[in-house]
Amino acid sequence: MDFANKTVVVTGGTGALGTAVVGALLQYGARCVVPYVHEAEMARFAHRDHKSLTLVAVRDLSDEADVGKLYAQAGSLWASIHIAGGFAMGKVADTDKAALMAQIDQNLVSCFLCCRAAVKAFGANGGRIVNVAARPALEWRAGAGMSAYAIAKAGVAVLTTTLAEEAAKDGVLVNAVAPSIMDTAANRAAMPKTDHAAWPKVEEVAATIVFLASPDNRVTRGAVVPVYGKA
Repeated sequence: MDFANKTVVVTGGTGALGTAVVGALLQYGARCVVPYVHEAEMARFAHRDHKSLTLVAVRDLSDEADVGKLYAQAGSLWASIHIAGGFAMGKVADTDKAALMAQIDQNLVSCFLCCRAAVKAFGANGGRIVNVAARPALEWRAGAGMSAYAIAKAGVAVLTTTLAEEAAKDGVLVNAVAPSIMDTAANRAAMPKTDHAAWPKVEEVAATIVFLASPDNRVTRGAVVPVYGKA
């Protein structure tokens, strides 16, 4: 895949999956624009010194002004990949309005605002958007015990399919991936007795994301692609 002379925004780019996505994009010649919230987050980012990387300090991706600041750094944009989000367990009976809204802001509102900014930033040649939903967004019963998260990620899936219809005429292809639990250090620590070999690797999920964001993807739009591995 060739991303030469193409700028890609990657929210959540300093996390486990984001680091794999940014690494692949840089390998394929992209210029990456990556937001970060905390200095420590930026300091430990593996690609922070790459010449084709622009790091942008932001406060909150559910804030329109902060999202505008991020996309102003992108200039002429080819693709926008939205990994940023948050996770919280909680049954409905144990989840108050503040907790529900926090999940919606972190996962759905941030994605919506970044999609909106990206569509406005794309030029005459169109572009690519890739969102990150989750397995409970497709398999609702899997969201038991994490209802607020599942609701927010289901919203990301709906946003993906509706925006894909709206933007297709302008040459913008919008898709999402829906991972199961991924093989990360944090997930291994949280679930030490689980079969980690069944979980998809972040590099494997990243490969699907990068293809959907690439010029090689010429026809796929409106898909929410399960990336479950063997899980």
